[in-house]
Amino acid sequence: MKGKSGWMFGLALVLMVAAGVFLVWMKAHQKLGRPGVKLDLPERVLEFRSEILAASPEEKQTLPQDTSISRRLYWNVEQGATNYAQITVVLMGTDRTSIHKPEFCLVGQGWRIEQKEPISLPIQRPHPYALPVMKFLASKEVRSENGEVVKSRALYLFWFVADQALTADHGQRMWWMAKNLLTTGTLQRWAYVSCFSTCRPGQEEATLARMTRLLVAAVPEFQETAGSPLKAASR
Repeated sequence: MKGKSGWMFGLALVLMVAAGVFLVWMKAHQKLGRPGVKLDLPERVLEFRSEILAASPEEKQTLPQDTSISRRLYWNVEQGATNYAQITVVLMGTDRTSIHKPEFCLVGQGWRIEQKEPISLPIQRPHPYALPVMKFLASKEVRSENGEVVKSRALYLFWFVADQALTADHGQRMWWMAKNLLTTGTLQRWAYVSCFSTCRPGQEEATLARMTRLLVAAVPEFQETAGSPLKAASR
């Protein structure tokens, strides 16, 4: 029994060393794929105006150095500066840890995720297609200007895009990346695109409609990968 345990331990050790050598070899020989996005987010979209937001000190400290981040804060000039939405693009380089599970972003900022729902956005250019998006509905208590503690809601929409690849599923993205690396030697250069906005309870549908209007117009301006064309409805 003791000899069998030693044999199994030795086999496990050999497999671990072999896996480590294989990963080092793969990293040395892998090619980095083309991105599916441009980092220059549009300055003006429909009636929305915007300003550039810099990456936070925490992002600069924790993310790999070859990570690229583009972020703009958009607001509807017809409805006032309080109606805003923040679009962020995080583009990985050679280090795949640039992109992590989206839940970490919200929970780390004190938000409690209450609902997760896959939706799609009707993008019209370069051809009509349905963009897969994951929608998170979150909430947390905040202190108002008069000192009163009130409940705030947040809508968080996100998806992942690489060259000729689109998904709103983090697990799917990881599987595609691993499969592509093993079969082609190319590390897909994924981008994590998100849109965030807050609102008062009861305003979730109006906020989602505003975010959808912004994204439908903005996405074709910076995203180069498009989904499969929608089939025309038969008459």
